[in-house]
Amino acid sequence: MDWSLIYLLQSAPSGSPGVGGFVTFLPLVLIFVVIYLFIIRPQQKREKKRKAMIAAVRKGDKVVTAGGIHGKVHQVEDDATSILLDVDGGLKLRVEKQSIASVRE
Repeated sequence: MDWSLIYLLQSAPSGSPGVGGFVTFLPLVLIFVVIYLFIIRPQQKREKKRKAMIAAVRKGDKVVTAGGIHGKVHQVEDDATSILLDVDGGLKLRVEKQSIASVRE
């Protein structure tokens, strides 16, 4: 790292308001960039992938709900917000598509 550049920016005369203000807010800007790159952006990618998975659910897919219920999709409702799961021996449950945690092959 070139420390002379940092020293030069910090030792700028008080008559130059542009450089001093920039150096003051640089750590704050860097914190926001790091938060975006390591927290916000990966979360957006995960949510986009999850929405695509839920939209792709079709009849016959094996799914696991957020509550831990395993079942096979018997019917996808016309309004596309809920599905009918065949859980065990003809027992059918209607659940919201948003409650699907994973789709099993």
